[in-house]
Amino acid sequence: MSGGGSQNSLRKALGSIKDTTTVSLAKINSDYKELDIAIVKATNHVERPAKEKHIRAVFAAISATRPRADVAYCIHGLARRLSKTHNWAVALKTLVVIHRALREVDPTFHEELINYGRSRSHMLNMSHFKDDSSPNAWDYSAWLRTYALFLEERLESFRILKYDIETDRPRTKDLETAELLEQLPALQQLLFRVLNCQPQGAAVSNFIIRLALAMVASESVKIYQAITDGTANLVDKFFEMPRADAVKALEIYRKACQQAERLSEFYEICKSMDIGRGERFIKIEQPPASFLQTMEEYVRDAPREEHSPSPPPPEPVKEEKPPVVAPPDLLNLDDPATVASSELDERNSLALAIVPVGKFFDCLISHGSFSVATVIFRLSPDLLPQVGMPCINLKKQKETNMSSLSPIESLLTRLLNGRVLSKMSLD
Repeated sequence: MSGGGSQNSLRKALGSIKDTTTVSLAKINSDYKELDIAIVKATNHVERPAKEKHIRAVFAAISATRPRADVAYCIHGLARRLSKTHNWAVALKTLVVIHRALREVDPTFHEELINYGRSRSHMLNMSHFKDDSSPNAWDYSAWLRTYALFLEERLESFRILKYDIETDRPRTKDLETAELLEQLPALQQLLFRVLNCQPQGAAVSNFIIRLALAMVASESVKIYQAITDGTANLVDKFFEMPRADAVKALEIYRKACQQAERLSEFYEICKSMDIGRGERFIKIEQPPASFLQTMEEYVRDAPREEHSPSPPPPEPVKEEKPPVVAPPDLLNLDDPATVASSELDERNSLALAIVPVGKFFDCLISHGSFSVATVIFRLSPDLLPQVGMPCINLKKQKETNMSSLSPIESLLTRLLNGRVLSKMSLD
């Protein structure tokens, strides 16, 4: 025992030295030295509750009247204190400061704490914390972890409910079904964390733990009242619910019955520890089992919601295309004579091979087709020099009837009219 006592005294001395060193560094290096000193003194290694003046100094830095930068710095200082320590007293006293701030400071602190947890790792995650310096410290560490889970769930319930369950009036009595189905499970989860805060072993007699447990037990009264009001509201709406909502409501009601029994046991433990002195705890009344059976029968017999098949997609509307109007025949291409000429073009397509105009007429003259000159002269005598033919006197041929033209002469007629000649002249 003497060896254990000397070791414990050594730990306390080392803790005191750490606190003194941290305060000295804050006085020299910190821009928020007064706040840093208050945080260290409110969460020091001394195994007894912190002095109220140091806690109040921390609260002053996180009030709504202070700049948000000061609030963020204070939260960061508390988070750093939690993450770096391996001493149960420092960690537990830091959690107590945070818990009291949630109860006593304005709701803006809740929001800042939630935002800090989103931007960084959750500062209240103490699942891996342990102080194995002594058997008692081991028991203290176990209770500290459950306490941190309660505080983390408390923040989550504030995020869902949009109000603090301890400082504000419960609102579950007037909620609609959808809101009840969302908020009641959050409240029941918070009550579950309360019920897990029963101390074990050496933690039962630890004074700091007893102070923290007193705050948890007092909040459980408000939590249970909110659950009771919400459950009564849910029961009033139960037999009008669709089956899917009725199943969720039945599960909430069944869980409320189970938690009511466990809460009665929790209050008995608190009374035995002289926490709350008995008068602050409400009497837990179990709902009748027959009503639970009626609810189960309703859910069992309620018709299941059948999902109607989705209607087939509508048929695409066929758009009627407007009738195609032929463009006006400005060149008289639809004239029967022109159509006959087109058929002649197809039959004499080889005659329109790409041949220079001059050579074309040379070929005609060499084969004795002198009537070509007659065609050209009939149309325009001035074209003869342009196609390389002499202007001979063809007056007699000019007076000849146009209908007496041969097929090759007819071809030349269209050629010189511009339908083909313009293209051949490019060659």
